[in-house]
Amino acid sequence: MSEIARVGVVGGGLMGSGIAEVTARAGLDTLVVEVDQDAADGAQKRVEASLDRALKRQKITEDERATAGSRLRFGTSLAELADRDLVVEAASEDERTKLDLFSTIGAILTQDDAVLASNTSSIPIVKLGAVSGRPGQVMGVHFFNPAPVMQLVELVPSLTTSSDTTERMRGFVTDALGKEPIEATDRAGFVVNSLLVPYLLSAIRMYEAGYASAADIDQGMVLGCGHPMGPLALSDLIGLDTVRAIGLSMYGEFKEPLYSPPPLLDRMVDAGLVGKKSGRGFYDYSA
Repeated sequence: MSEIARVGVVGGGLMGSGIAEVTARAGLDTLVVEVDQDAADGAQKRVEASLDRALKRQKITEDERATAGSRLRFGTSLAELADRDLVVEAASEDERTKLDLFSTIGAILTQDDAVLASNTSSIPIVKLGAVSGRPGQVMGVHFFNPAPVMQLVELVPSLTTSSDTTERMRGFVTDALGKEPIEATDRAGFVVNSLLVPYLLSAIRMYEAGYASAADIDQGMVLGCGHPMGPLALSDLIGLDTVRAIGLSMYGEFKEPLYSPPPLLDRMVDAGLVGKKSGRGFYDYSA
């Protein structure tokens, strides 16, 4: 198996830009592909702003900042991914979008052992592998937000993922990226979101029913349970559209009521009030 030296990231939103920063700081040639030039420019600004914050906080040196920046490219054509050793899909949490991307990228990659990974939180990996034309080299590699800071990566092989691919990605995450992997089975929610999302949805139901204010619900969990952030603020950070999509995927697979998004969440997503990235969710971020 060839060394992973060239990485592609599809999608330059909060997660995609964070993953790109991680791989660039690890010394890897990193290409971010977005849907159009405006989105590509936005992804570049996000990564550069994050690198500048890391420099200001003395997490990296000026030389490391410059070197990481030089390893990053931003484009708009999936065809540019042909020579990548690893492609990480970090597009929106929509099954049809991801299936289309895996079908297209699977046909583009020129190396037989190139790995095609998804950062999905909930969509079955086996479905993505089936449309890729290379199911043995497809698996979930799920980073957490913010990717440059969070140490955990969930590795999710499907029934068709080869053991070589799984071990290759375990070594890559540990040795090249310096992060801590855990392995999960290919079921909606994997490990973390299977525990986290019902908790977030329960907090939204509590707020919807008028038990307490958003601030008091969050303060209760921060001061009462030692959580670094309350569930409603965390939902805003993740993105309410993403929380809803994960809940729907998990409910679709297991039919458990605790996974079903409450009506308030549906209304907020329909209104575009999806949290920090839109400027407003359970809290106002416009300032």
